[in-house]
Amino acid sequence: MGALPKYKRSHSKQGRKRAHHHLDELQLVTCDNCGEQRLPHTVCKACGFYKGEQVIQTRQKTKV
Repeated sequence: MGALPKYKRSHSKQGRKRAHHHLDELQLVTCDNCGEQRLPHTVCKACGFYKGEQVIQTRQKTKV
């Protein structure tokens, strides 16, 4: 049997507990190499560059 609350949590305490349950807006930066939007401190998914160096190979889109 698990632990159960002894008393009902009041509305104000319930609200204070949930005060941090919100979503933050994404902070995006522009890639210096290709100009795409990306998350800071991450490799660009479009071109594979990070801090001016190519870190990963990306697939090139081919026209049919």
